[in-house]
Amino acid sequence: MRHRRTASLVAMGVAAALLPALTPASASASGAAPEPRAAAVDPLGQYTRQKPRWKRCEPEGPANYECATIKVPLDYSRPDGRKLDVEISRTRATSAEDRRGVLLLNPGGPGNIGLDMPIYLGPQLPDAVKQKYDLIGFDPRGVGRSSPVGCGLNDDELNWQRPYKAATFDKDVRWARTVAEKCRAANGAVLPHLSTRNTARDMDVIRAVLGEKRISYLGYSYGTYLGAVYTQLFPKRTDRFVLDSAVDPERIWRGMIQVWAEGSEPAFTRWTEWTAARNATYELGRTPAEVRKTFWDLVAGANRTPIPVDGVLVSGDDIRSWRAMFFYVTDAAETVVMLKEAAAGKTPAPSGSPSRRGLPTAPVPPSSARDVPADNGDALFWSVVCADTRAWPRDPERYRRDAIRDRAKYPLYGDFASHIKPCAFWGKGAEPATRIDNTVRALVLQNEWDPQTPLVSGQGMRRALKGSRMVTVLDGLGHGVYGSGSCADAIGTAYLVTGRLPAADVSCRTPEGRRTEAPRLAPSAPRDLPGLPGLPGRSDRF
Repeated sequence: MRHRRTASLVAMGVAAALLPALTPASASASGAAPEPRAAAVDPLGQYTRQKPRWKRCEPEGPANYECATIKVPLDYSRPDGRKLDVEISRTRATSAEDRRGVLLLNPGGPGNIGLDMPIYLGPQLPDAVKQKYDLIGFDPRGVGRSSPVGCGLNDDELNWQRPYKAATFDKDVRWARTVAEKCRAANGAVLPHLSTRNTARDMDVIRAVLGEKRISYLGYSYGTYLGAVYTQLFPKRTDRFVLDSAVDPERIWRGMIQVWAEGSEPAFTRWTEWTAARNATYELGRTPAEVRKTFWDLVAGANRTPIPVDGVLVSGDDIRSWRAMFFYVTDAAETVVMLKEAAAGKTPAPSGSPSRRGLPTAPVPPSSARDVPADNGDALFWSVVCADTRAWPRDPERYRRDAIRDRAKYPLYGDFASHIKPCAFWGKGAEPATRIDNTVRALVLQNEWDPQTPLVSGQGMRRALKGSRMVTVLDGLGHGVYGSGSCADAIGTAYLVTGRLPAADVSCRTPEGRRTEAPRLAPSAPRDLPGLPGLPGRSDRF
């Protein structure tokens, strides 16, 4: 049995050990934190020695679902300066005797709330895992209950699914500059510090506040990068880390948006083959080439004469922006048939169709996050994506050239992915990006057909974490693996419960008939795109 590290041990020295690991001056962007040195003064002690005041998260919620607010420094190099709130939650391990420690949870994003993950993810976790760990949720800095940011963006400014067109390029440049300027005006002093690197430091404060020597972790999508940054900064405080549907650390963040275009092309090809084999059902073409022509004729026609769908005019570019649907072959075929018939005036499109030019409508947040700016998720998304790395081009003409190039290379989505973004006009983050290169023994889980973090990005994470192992679910569909009932579940559970990693990377196939729907990750990432029943999640997040 492993006993919990007590708060008194934190007061005896763990707090002093945090400072060198947490401050930019002593932890390089590319390497792990140095060994702690004895310090006469403990600037971070005010944070690490906090005593969380736990209370029921919701008046009508489960009694075992507790929340507390802790303080973290906005800037870890100036711990006596401005402070931020970070809201944390927990459900306790079900077995005091078998308890190993804490399992921090992150749903991805960036910009998704994570406070209620212990409640909605808990039922999908095996009893053996819940016996071992307190499940710890938290809203990352700037999100939900954790000092939320907002930029005051209107509907048009929230829409960043913008195809490249010569006629609208200047307008799109003005849009990107306006978003950056509005965010800077609303949160100027905060923006440089809303980085993954600082959120990882916040996680280490959470660890210390909870009195733990090390933490375990389950992070999805963007959460895999957050977890990887923690392993880089705090390798000796890393216990069992499961990184599910992984980001490639070498591609953050413009490259990860561009990989959506790269990953969509093989999915589109696979869809044309599947649909051609079922021409008797869908009548979209007897060969893949015919199906492809049917689709592109539909896109061209909709760009000339937009298709009325439940009172909204859908253009061909809107249809291209739904690139994620082609990972779900049945849904894509049914959607193309519906659009084709609507374009011909045969049948009206069903209710619940795409709005805001193809963007998902904003979900209703849980009560725990109702008092936040309406654009909180989008504001935080840009804040992290722009502040994490200094690699975004500053010249608008670079985006024009890249969009033209990638439209030819990846016709479905290439120009969307490479077109100008607000990061072109964002201020620099407080620190350079973190280079991930360590031997921490993490577990990477990946579906073969993932629309948000394609297989190639999971392989990039595996290369960066040299001590890790990767499980690839062959024919696995969707964004999110652990808890989906796939062949990877048993391996993930064994690792969390026993610490055993596979001897080598594993490729497995889920037996026919077993559930393979991706787990619901975040309340701010709805399961369905409006008008496209069954398609998981937003296609503009990680």
